[in-house]
Amino acid sequence: MVFDWSNALYIRRLRDLYSAESQLINALPKMQKAATNHEQRQAFETHLAQSERQVERLTKIFEHLDISPKAEHSKRYERARRESR
Repeated sequence: MVFDWSNALYIRRLRDLYSAESQLINALPKMQKAATNHEQRQAFETHLAQSERQVERLTKIFEHLDISPKAEHSKRYERARRESR
């Protein structure tokens, strides 16, 4: 595979998504535990399952491209998490 700027951008965005979803997988159980009602807990549980499936899909893409996901910490996700407090 020849890497040009568009491929590099594509891979960077995939890695950003992978990082954000991985961070969500770590954060959502804590959010679910802190939820104040059943509806919130259910929403966090559903979101967790969706994030886990998304990481599985992204992992397959990285395997197909024969590159590492290199889960760099997503600055965008971290900023959004801080702002939500």
